[in-house]
Amino acid sequence: MNRKKASDFDPQVLGLYDDYCHGRLDRREYMKRLATFAVGGLTVESLMSSMSPNYAWAEQVKPDDPRIQSEMITYNSPDGAGEMKGLLARPAKGDKFPAVLVIHENRGLNPYIEDVARRLAVQGFLALAPDALTPLGGYPGNDDDGRSMQAKRDGEKMTQDFIAAAKFLDSHQLSTGKVGAVGFCYGGGVVNQLAVRIPDVLDAGVPFYGRQPDVADVSKIKAPLLIQNAENDARILAGAAAFEAAMKKNGKSFTAYVYPGVNHGFHNDTTPRYDEAAAELAWKRTIAFFKEHLAS
Repeated sequence: MNRKKASDFDPQVLGLYDDYCHGRLDRREYMKRLATFAVGGLTVESLMSSMSPNYAWAEQVKPDDPRIQSEMITYNSPDGAGEMKGLLARPAKGDKFPAVLVIHENRGLNPYIEDVARRLAVQGFLALAPDALTPLGGYPGNDDDGRSMQAKRDGEKMTQDFIAAAKFLDSHQLSTGKVGAVGFCYGGGVVNQLAVRIPDVLDAGVPFYGRQPDVADVSKIKAPLLIQNAENDARILAGAAAFEAAMKKNGKSFTAYVYPGVNHGFHNDTTPRYDEAAAELAWKRTIAFFKEHLAS
């Protein structure tokens, strides 16, 4: 399948996909509304297919890349699922590394997020990407079922699973004890929650288009944040100004970027919402930010 770009679609189609991805539309209603745009030889099925993830596009670092070592590991989450699995990736050479927790979207540990962990390992980090679907059998192999499964989990227990993951990295024998977190969509919101809830563990956070924490909780944050948002993401931007104003008022360290003309999910290189220029710039900034705050 040839890669489609956001510009190949009516903005309303992108909006419908966003609503479907975030559970605001069920599959039947999504298909019904897409039918309006199935013209000129297009079918609803072909529209759905072209909007769906193609994970072959996401493999920037292969699992057997000689620069890294990666494995599925298990860690304890006593206040969450009890026992969790995740992909742990690290450089092939070295004894101690700054650590980064990678937090997936609302659909479990899919191949895109696994690749993000490997990309971090190539850059010199010990990266852990947990699968919040572990107690339900793990990521099922497709995002639609993954979303349905994740929606069944208790939100607080999932947050506790990622808190436990951050603490696991903080004390890991290969970790320097410097811990960052990067997350996307749902995961971006979790990064913000970690900044509030475990300020003495988290040393740096990069939320990509994530839900902001309550303004009243901003005073608890200690870690510097690099906030990455999309201009066309009205839902997330609606809370951005108040969050950033609270960060300033409380003297917190943060940098916020809004990437022009791009959509929610622009870093995810498996769907048409991906924007190569914005994604590469945001990732370059992310790596530089982590190296500044974790590697020193």
